[in-house]
Amino acid sequence: MDQQLNRPELTPASEPVSRRGVLRAATVSAAAVGTVGLLGAPAAATPGASTGHAQGRRRVPVDRISIQLYTLRDQLAADLPGSLDALRRIGYRRVEHAGFVGRTAAQFRAALDEAGLRSTSGHVGIPQPFDDAAWEQALHDANVVGSKKIVHPYFGRDASGQPIRDPAVYRALARDLNRAGRLAERAGLDFGYHNHQLEFVPLTNGSTGFDILTAQTDPRLVHFELDLYWTWRGAHDPVDVIKANRGRIRQVHVKDLDVEGGFADLGGGVIDFGRIFAHEREAGIEEYIVERDDAGTAPRSPADALDTARVGFDYLASLRY
Repeated sequence: MDQQLNRPELTPASEPVSRRGVLRAATVSAAAVGTVGLLGAPAAATPGASTGHAQGRRRVPVDRISIQLYTLRDQLAADLPGSLDALRRIGYRRVEHAGFVGRTAAQFRAALDEAGLRSTSGHVGIPQPFDDAAWEQALHDANVVGSKKIVHPYFGRDASGQPIRDPAVYRALARDLNRAGRLAERAGLDFGYHNHQLEFVPLTNGSTGFDILTAQTDPRLVHFELDLYWTWRGAHDPVDVIKANRGRIRQVHVKDLDVEGGFADLGGGVIDFGRIFAHEREAGIEEYIVERDDAGTAPRSPADALDTARVGFDYLASLRY
């Protein structure tokens, strides 16, 4: 994501936690945005569930594993060719971009081609207020890069930085998403929406932004890229979200949650990804996208983001469920 968010810098967990523990982490986030009343009783991760050692017959197809390049933003800025080559050597064949690292779309595509990578998806915010010409230029760039999907990355705070609680604002966004999706369809692209925890904040009418977006966007024009970490931080179980939105969760951001509600490399946190992926057909998942928002920021170094990328790929490639 290109937008800078207020992300917690928290200490990673040193021990496995219970279902109650992961909900406690979600409660910390909910309280931070004044949403304690949001919490219901979603099922949480089981102890040690994120280790990837559970055996089953199903697995994540390796050719559908991607990585959100926001994870490596500082490393890419320092060495774009070397970083892309490192991702290819780890095993990635596809990536999701978050901007073009100071290049044009054509230059960025050339760098991807040189590394043997495809940017099958990209994060690009829709114009606000909506502007057809500006969005069509973004769609043109997406096609130059070779993307199949284009995803709106972020929404949910008002001008003062507080969570949006007015249902009318989300209804207006839904109309713009439909408009963006219609233009994307004409350009040969699938259009999606990526969530954070803010969409699960209770609105003044008792619903949530996510309720409005799923109900008032056209399933033919708008799919959802479900961020599994931020969904938990919004105190919602991704499995429940999938069951309520069958066929619309075509992409997932796979990032782990530590006991304090912070980020963790895949397998180092408390989320039971196998339990979620067991519903992949019901969801309609086409891409499994590794991400860690703080992977290269202090106290970690930019190069540490490549370790996150390696751990994430190996985790998904070895997961059985």
